[in-house]
Amino acid sequence: MVNYLELSAEALKHRGPDGQGLWYDIHDGIYLAHRRLAILDLSDAGHQPMVSHDGRYVLVLNGEIYNHLSLRKELNGSTVWKGHSDTETLLRCIEVWGLPDTLEKIRGMFAFALWDSKEKSLTLARDRMGEKPLYFGTRSGIFIFASELKAIKSNPLFSAEINRDALQLYMRFGYVPSPISIYQDIYKLLPGTYLTISMGSFQPWIQTYWSSPQVISTQRANPYKGTASQAIEDMDLLLTKVVEEQMLSDVPLGALLSGGLDSTTVVSLMQKISGTPVNTFTVGFEDKSYNEASYALKIAGFLKTNHTEVYLKEEDALAVIGEIPRIYDEPFADMSQIPTYLISKVARKHVTVALTGDGGDEMFGGYNRYLWAHRYWRTVSQVPGFMRIGISLFLRNMPFTSEKMEKVARILDSPSDGEMYDRLVTAGEYRQDLVMGASLSEGTRHKVLGDLDFVSQMMVWDLMTYLPDDILVKVDRASMAVSLETRIPFLDRRVMELAWSMPMNYKIRGGQTKWILRQVLKKYIPSRYMDRPKMGFGVPIHRWLRGELGGWAEELLKMGEGYFNPYLVQQLWQEHLKGRRNHGQVLWNILMFQQWLKNQ
Repeated sequence: MVNYLELSAEALKHRGPDGQGLWYDIHDGIYLAHRRLAILDLSDAGHQPMVSHDGRYVLVLNGEIYNHLSLRKELNGSTVWKGHSDTETLLRCIEVWGLPDTLEKIRGMFAFALWDSKEKSLTLARDRMGEKPLYFGTRSGIFIFASELKAIKSNPLFSAEINRDALQLYMRFGYVPSPISIYQDIYKLLPGTYLTISMGSFQPWIQTYWSSPQVISTQRANPYKGTASQAIEDMDLLLTKVVEEQMLSDVPLGALLSGGLDSTTVVSLMQKISGTPVNTFTVGFEDKSYNEASYALKIAGFLKTNHTEVYLKEEDALAVIGEIPRIYDEPFADMSQIPTYLISKVARKHVTVALTGDGGDEMFGGYNRYLWAHRYWRTVSQVPGFMRIGISLFLRNMPFTSEKMEKVARILDSPSDGEMYDRLVTAGEYRQDLVMGASLSEGTRHKVLGDLDFVSQMMVWDLMTYLPDDILVKVDRASMAVSLETRIPFLDRRVMELAWSMPMNYKIRGGQTKWILRQVLKKYIPSRYMDRPKMGFGVPIHRWLRGELGGWAEELLKMGEGYFNPYLVQQLWQEHLKGRRNHGQVLWNILMFQQWLKNQ
């Protein structure tokens, strides 16, 4: 069993290149392994698995506890510390306060496993927003868990049976939504929950310790009472405090600067706090429609950061495609996965930790769909259903329909606002009959807070689904593949609480998204740097499939594994090649699955 444990640890070497630790108790049948990326306390005092002072607990932690220094003070000097790692702090907190109270107190991104030798129980816990991953399942009477599926797959007891219903959902959204995984009987622990399993029972008990809908309900019941100018000041002070906390590091630190509003805000605050130029990193592309590097360069120049800018050719991006199955473990088809990996790779040559601007859209109403979807739904929902169905069919059958018109056709006959949201975030022209042997995939969202307006409801759905299962998966896997730790200030619980206590017109105002964040940023950057349309962080896959990637795609689409309807696949492919439709996203979903399957 120890040999298998070592294999599992080796499979995660990229997440922790600085050391390996094993701990096991053969009598109790518990085996723990850890790979270390040394960030705080580079000495052996930070080594894991870590045993508590009284010998009762053993802990393995992935992530960072940002408030661990204040927690040490709160422990009232009752502890003689061996080092200054946040792992030791977390372990001592659990000893003194117990797990539930500790989870309430800690702020950070984390996934951890805690063995209690007294109760003979194992607990797995995951951070509030889902920044750090954690998979689990049972095979041949053995409970297994890991940060990534590749560690679980290294166990010879693992049988890789693909979950076709998960594949169906993947084809709809471009990712496998939690709590399921692409494999049968392997699951993801949901954000804000912890799982406890006792030796002998093997019946996991999962409890929620933090819920974004509950937090939102509480904040809406206690709305912000200050003026708009006070709100701007309070948000500025809070974000500054959060960014300062997340800049704590014993290794070189920087930031990923895309040139967008969110990352620019983070870098501006970092530069205000730092006594020296902040390290910033940008990846640019030759295709100007997908390139924000020139904006990032101007911002870095104004803030006087230590800026690294790398321009990549298309062949650099294309070369990454073969690495995607190794990086993501599950099929994953967010097209911005490529530039996210490339910018992480550039940054890792200079720093070990990088702050990012992710989460700003979900917290402050930044997606374009928030601007028009509620107005659109309010209008079209008044039109009789049979008429909307007829118009939708007509638009779908029109040749050379624009991409925008195709999206309108897809959502026009939605039976509810929840289904409309599902279709808005669906990856291209979704077909129920594409995956063979799968159950029909109905809408996966539902109203979690009945009194919310449609825009607020979409923001909640994004917080619960798109953010943890797409955005955070993309960032975590891409960065950790090159041993780079990313930190996300906008996902601090206090930022979410303050943002959701404020009225919607502090987020969306006058046809403009993220109003309050823009007002904060005006203190540090002239408006002319940010007054431009929102850009995505993507690559022109639809064009590449008709050109440079054509041969690669053709071969993969012919793979006869029995998962996709081959006639439908070829129809989509031919329509895309001939320019009749832009099926780039749905084809990319298929290709990412086929490439992943090829590497299993």
